[in-house]
Amino acid sequence: MTAPKTAPLPPGLALTPDDEIKRVRLMRMKRVATLMLVGVAVLFMITRYYESRFPWLGYVRAFAEAAMVGGIADWFAVTALFRHPLGIPIPHTAIVPARKDRIGTALGNFVQRNFLTRDVVASKLHAMKLGERAAAWLVLPEHSRQLAQVVARGLVGAAGVLKDDDVQSMVDRGIVSRLRTMQAAPLAARVFDMLTSGGRHQALLDDALRLAARFLEENEEIIRERIKAESPWWVPGAVDNKVGDKILKGVENTLVAVAADPDHPLRVRYDEAVDRFVLSLRSNPEMIAKAEQIKLDVLDHPSVADFSRSVWSDVKERLTGYAEKLASDAESEPDQIERWLTALGHKVLEDPELAARVNGWVVEIVTYAVEQAREEVAKLIAATVAAWDANATSRKIELQIGRDLQFIRINGTIVGGLVGVLLHLVATRL
Repeated sequence: MTAPKTAPLPPGLALTPDDEIKRVRLMRMKRVATLMLVGVAVLFMITRYYESRFPWLGYVRAFAEAAMVGGIADWFAVTALFRHPLGIPIPHTAIVPARKDRIGTALGNFVQRNFLTRDVVASKLHAMKLGERAAAWLVLPEHSRQLAQVVARGLVGAAGVLKDDDVQSMVDRGIVSRLRTMQAAPLAARVFDMLTSGGRHQALLDDALRLAARFLEENEEIIRERIKAESPWWVPGAVDNKVGDKILKGVENTLVAVAADPDHPLRVRYDEAVDRFVLSLRSNPEMIAKAEQIKLDVLDHPSVADFSRSVWSDVKERLTGYAEKLASDAESEPDQIERWLTALGHKVLEDPELAARVNGWVVEIVTYAVEQAREEVAKLIAATVAAWDANATSRKIELQIGRDLQFIRINGTIVGGLVGVLLHLVATRL
């Protein structure tokens, strides 16, 4: 027959090499305490037998007698914490196995109230200056590359989990649907206000004038041929050339005059036209309705959905390529992200005010997370301890503190003996 298999212990209760060392030390201390108890018991019997011959042995006998009582009492107390003394189910013994769940709850509450408070965590984090430590770590090129690799792999993993249809749906809900509810005409009016503030629209006109001048220069022959084609057949060619020269020269002179004169009447009419258009976007119902319809037509066009899909596909490809590049080419020059991370670390280290703000942000983030999770941590501790085997838990706790508890037995034996001597001295003097 094979021996029955025992269930594996939970990770928190499994014995480690360090636990084996503690077990050996615990057994050694138990033997020392037990040998002391046996020693005072033997001493008591010897002195009790010879006390009638040698009265001074009364003090030794009193010491041994009281030491036995103290040693046995403390042995009972220490043993009762972890098991029933001598296997006898005496009430209020085997406290740890019997009260395991209550101990777990009390331990969780103790950790929550004394360690996971905002003041305690914030004080520790302020002293650690995690923001500055992170910056000092980040300024090293190998660390910035390592962080960039982690970020890239994380983004690639997240991109691989997301489905294209889900991303498209998210874009539709988050962007397209928002654009549908937003009026186009007032938004366009605000855009034009920004473009026209400070005379920016005049700069656009200057660009348009330069483009027109270049167009005339590059297409002069085509314009002349067009003039000839549009003129009557009976008009001589020399006249067509003369008319073409006049038209080209007149347009060119107009463009030069408008470009050179900030107060040219054409610029004034251009300003007035822009102002009328912006006003129409704000107040003309027909223009507002037309802008809204154009917006809806654009959003309903299949190209919008195709564009968002192509952008998402391009983002995934770029992320994958970037992650592969970082992983395969460790000796390459730092890219933009790595340089940015390194520069950020230097900036934090060189600017005490920024470093203080970063430390403050870290403290706020961590303390907020701790405040949100402190009750769950207490419940986790209580639930974890409740799931442990009672006897295994008792053995585990005894390994951690049992050696120190054996000193209670030793001290109880010695102190008990001294008290016995004192009582014997008082009794003989009365």
